[in-house]
Amino acid sequence: MIEVKNLWHIYEGKRIALKNVSLSFGNEIVALVGPNGSGKTTLAKHFNGLLKPTKGEVFIDGINTKNASVAELSRIVGYVFQNPENMFFEENVFKEVAFGPKNLGLSGEALEERVKWALRIVNLSGYEDRSPYSLSGGEKQRLAIACILAMKPKYVILDEPTTGLDEKSSKSVKEVIKKLRKEGHGIMLITHDMELVLELAERVVLLYDGIKVFDGSVDEFFQLDLRNYEMEIPELLRISKSLGISFVRNVDEFVNFLLERVGT
Repeated sequence: MIEVKNLWHIYEGKRIALKNVSLSFGNEIVALVGPNGSGKTTLAKHFNGLLKPTKGEVFIDGINTKNASVAELSRIVGYVFQNPENMFFEENVFKEVAFGPKNLGLSGEALEERVKWALRIVNLSGYEDRSPYSLSGGEKQRLAIACILAMKPKYVILDEPTTGLDEKSSKSVKEVIKKLRKEGHGIMLITHDMELVLELAERVVLLYDGIKVFDGSVDEFFQLDLRNYEMEIPELLRISKSLGISFVRNVDEFVNFLLERVGT
């Protein structure tokens, strides 16, 4: 369980990024949303010790982050940054994925099996000898996830995982996220992509001006007037509401409602 208790974060220069935020999450998919500057990335960086609380406390499976190193916490919480290319520095995909577990002490056959497993999860088997920089945007995103998975973290933080991706690449990343959930990982999606929230999230946390203003179900979240928080509802919900259809998560549900209506 990741627990945040009365967390404040004040940057040098006295800019208050987080104001008395409390929340917890475990084995679920949580979408962390809010406009730019709302404190989303600041909050997430407390989960692996990249930032330490100004006031309040953060516990990762009972470990107080104030007393733990980034290296120690990174074994529990994996963080995939918004620009995955910034994570790459090895000459090929295999070495890139192997870097983390190798530094954790894995070697030989155990290391090779760990790399193959991580690549298989993200559908990049057979890419071992490719340069990371030769991959497409979606492939780079999946490689970044593999690099984190290879370290076997319990929780995975994905910062804007679908930003800048075409529909096909975005779909492939979503499939990986679903696999991670089935594998038992707790997942936090930092995102502006309301379609992603609608399709995959099990819970939504909304930050605005450093304050947690909502924490609840996806259905309840999309009942808010999101324009007040500089966001828009997905087009699917806009259309379904105009037709008087109750809450739907995807196109298949929408079509089923229409078919049921025609049938009656």
